[in-house]
Amino acid sequence: MVSVGNIRESVAAGTFYPGNADVLRTQINDFLSNAKSENIKNIKSIICPHAGYIYSGQVAAHSYKQIKGETFDSIFIIAPSHAEYFDFISIFNGDAYRTPLGLVYVDKERSRILADKNPRIELSKYGHRSEHSLEVQLPFLQVLFENIKIVPIVMGQQNSKNIIELGSAIGTLFKNENILIIASTDLSHYYPYDTALVLDGKIKELVNNFDSEDMLSNFLNNDVEMCGGGPVVSAMIASKNLGADSSRILNYKNSGDVTGDRSAVVGYLSAVFYKK
Repeated sequence: MVSVGNIRESVAAGTFYPGNADVLRTQINDFLSNAKSENIKNIKSIICPHAGYIYSGQVAAHSYKQIKGETFDSIFIIAPSHAEYFDFISIFNGDAYRTPLGLVYVDKERSRILADKNPRIELSKYGHRSEHSLEVQLPFLQVLFENIKIVPIVMGQQNSKNIIELGSAIGTLFKNENILIIASTDLSHYYPYDTALVLDGKIKELVNNFDSEDMLSNFLNNDVEMCGGGPVVSAMIASKNLGADSSRILNYKNSGDVTGDRSAVVGYLSAVFYKK
């Protein structure tokens, strides 16, 4: 029996996505129905945005549609920290996350294995208490999978060592297991529409090239802009260790495509890394 004190309650329901369970489930199913299946097999990781569903939910659905009907031993979600600063990588030390669709249980065994192997990775509540970028991924998983356990990871400082060591640790420790990695990120923020297309186009090119070192260099040098650049590079590194050799862009939009206001937009991307 899970004690209430070990449950991370929703902070994004009613703002980033609907707080009513029936409305939320219907919205996600509509998003998934409008997304095309590309029949990609052996997916190791996906990139998903984390804005409000009205802005980025349809883009996220393109990634989630590709894993519909699949089974995984565990799902590792890597998200950036917007609300708290800390210099390590934080895996939630509780038992579950709650959304309007119910509880999503933490894979405590794999969380412990990951934290025990690297001093930069800790079991902690840091980064989880008020962070939306991880939580908004969960309702999609709850609609797609009846029972799934997650390793919920929030990256504090997105420096080279944290990024590389997290990706390497996941890809090495769980190399022989059937896991999925979700990298949560939005792209450029608040540029005019045409400028955003150029900036985000560079990220799309780097994703297509599937070169984690090049992506890391561009991210650390601020040549590209994404709040979850660290999670993306970690996912790329882990995916290669897990056998991925290919990538595909599924969908790109920015907030200007949704609202019609192109003066200051935020970019959203869905993509997969997989083994041919």
